[in-house]
Amino acid sequence: MSSNSEGCGHKVCLYFKLLRPFTLLAPLIVSTSIILASLISSQTTELPLISLLCTLLSASFCFALLNGASNVLNQATDWKEDAMSKPYRPIPRGIVTPKEAFQLSGCLYTVALLLSLTVHLLFSFFIVLIAFFSITYSLAPRMKKFLFLNQVWVSLPRGFLGILGSWSVFGNPFEPLPLAIGCVAALFLSGGTTTKDILDAEADRVVGTRTLVNVFGLKAASLVSMVFMIGAFSLIVPLVYINLLPTTVLPLAFLSLFSVVIGWLMLKKQRNTKYENTSAWTLMYATYFLFALSFALITIFSSV
Repeated sequence: MSSNSEGCGHKVCLYFKLLRPFTLLAPLIVSTSIILASLISSQTTELPLISLLCTLLSASFCFALLNGASNVLNQATDWKEDAMSKPYRPIPRGIVTPKEAFQLSGCLYTVALLLSLTVHLLFSFFIVLIAFFSITYSLAPRMKKFLFLNQVWVSLPRGFLGILGSWSVFGNPFEPLPLAIGCVAALFLSGGTTTKDILDAEADRVVGTRTLVNVFGLKAASLVSMVFMIGAFSLIVPLVYINLLPTTVLPLAFLSLFSVVIGWLMLKKQRNTKYENTSAWTLMYATYFLFALSFALITIFSSV
């Protein structure tokens, strides 16, 4: 009995590692921030506090589940690449099979969809759209292998659709404010997502996956990525000028400075062993956290 319990516990730990817990912080923090901003902005405060809290937690957890499902699916389909660049992961080590990862991923996607139905149908629609992009990124037609499209297939669901889906929980996602912020987020991630390809460049080349890094080289990829990331936060200025964003969000344009540092760190190729990627990737995630949190706080205080 004891050995069986230990075996089950060990398996659960391995499955948990497949989810890559650190990366789940991004959807949790970003979605919670945007949901709170939509709640205060739309002044949907007549509902009972417990109901608002349950809705917020359910919606945020949906995004975390989707990200976890995507991570597991990606490892199930990319185990050959991982055997070259990340041999310490559970599947390359042979302690979790690709079939088990596929099953776990399917369960996570299913739970996310069912949970989204407890929020409302429009929110479920966004969850389905995001799931579609993350599934087709790894499975046929496997958009991950196509140059430029692989950038879009990450930035669109995690940036634009993620912002709109979060805002839809309590507000109208088709208003200028969430649409504009969604565009900024998508543009930033279009450049920022290149940071995850640095350590996988050679393995991706071997299996036929074309990325900015292994096609144009790290220097050119860093420059292009930096242009997108700087451009994203610089876009805030004209969006404020044409009244699609309030003047209160102008300080977020200074996040362009972080984009410069991210581009510089990309050239360093410094591995962050704790988070299984480069320091540039870690700072990119942190910058996205700061962007979402700052926008939420600005929106909340401006609406109070």
